Amino acid sequence: MSVAAVTTPGAVTPVVTTTPLLEPPALLDLLPAAGALSWVRRGEGLVGWGEAARLEVTGPRALAEAAAWWEAHSAGLDVDDRAGVPGSGPVVFASIAFDPAAGTSVFVVPEVVVGRRDGLAWVTTSGDADPADVLSAAPRTAPSAPGRLRYADGALDPASWCATVAAAVERIDAGELAKVVLARDLLVTADAPLAPRALLARLAARFPDCWTFAVDGLLGATPELLLRRTGRQLSSRVLAGTAPRGAGADDERLAAGLLASAKDRAEHALAVESLVRALDPYCTALTAPGEPELLTLANVRHLATDVTGVQRRAGARGSAGLLELVGAVHPTAAVCGTPTDAAAALIGELEGMDRGRYAGPVGWVDARGDGEFGLALRCAELSDRDPASARLFAGCGIVAGSDPAAELAETQAKFAAFQAALES
Repeated sequence: MSVAAVTTPGAVTPVVTTTPLLEPPALLDLLPAAGALSWVRRGEGLVGWGEAARLEVTGPRALAEAAAWWEAHSAGLDVDDRAGVPGSGPVVFASIAFDPAAGTSVFVVPEVVVGRRDGLAWVTTSGDADPADVLSAAPRTAPSAPGRLRYADGALDPASWCATVAAAVERIDAGELAKVVLARDLLVTADAPLAPRALLARLAARFPDCWTFAVDGLLGATPELLLRRTGRQLSSRVLAGTAPRGAGADDERLAAGLLASAKDRAEHALAVESLVRALDPYCTALTAPGEPELLTLANVRHLATDVTGVQRRAGARGSAGLLELVGAVHPTAAVCGTPTDAAAALIGELEGMDRGRYAGPVGWVDARGDGEFGLALRCAELSDRDPASARLFAGCGIVAGSDPAAELAETQAKFAAFQAALES
């Protein structure tokens, strides 16, 4: 059964105003200490705060219900959009469960959104708030340091997780599936409450080519763009296949090794194929390069492929909105495996934890249907019960020939992305 819960503090405000800004602000500097909403890459994107409306939904029709809710909500607003670009006007931020039918997905319509795109900047407010007052209320002081950090194993300790990887490889060798993505969690507790604004700023500084995101306590820096929709133009960045960074000549050796790795290229091809297969029925044109490129980040490299397409104009698939498209392509082989059903079943059998919104789609959509969704990777979920605690996540693709010790090292390198933000 599908269950949708909507909570709106007070009456829905019918007026939404978008005002262009002469001076583009530093987006992440505007965020409050609590309730931060973010989707920022290289200083551009959207941030928001406050809640004009909120939806929490679960069940087999979760995304369809969310799309209907957002359409009804945005249609009931009196909108004065003086910017007219993707991300201006009414916007909803979303963090979707890895399994939307079983987990809870969260949709938040902010009271305030500030955006930057291609040299333009704007602020969107609900009600009669003065944009100048909204921007002048930005925090003036840096949050305090979290102090000493203590880490603890999550669902599985490293040795148990390696045994799980070995079990998965046996199932792959037996022909049950071609790939499964296994994740692990790591618990962290600090002496003082963790500060989302500071964590996001550090992640953005260290990983400028990633999308720094935050929705309802889940925050991180993802290198993977699941789907962008601008009008009828669609695009996606598929990542699969990872190598650590090194020093000097060793770094170049590792890069060359990743490009030449049959194991990593096979894993990457499965991820690209799964996205293309899911997206193709919705497109009149779809392009995926035959060879991956290297995406270089501060701590790891990935094999990357940018896929582009044009959505159909006619038929049911031509009228599909972004949330329907996201539901069609998720989960890809990059976060689940191949075949999808077999991989998802094996994850449930072996992984030993509830992923929640980890590895699920995260991003935003506006009232025109434009928007961007990544995958919630390299992330942490702040605890509702203890503001000084969080749960970190990392995973990797397991295929024939995967070595448990090497896969464990890959998760440790991915944990390091968020640990660096905690420990700065």
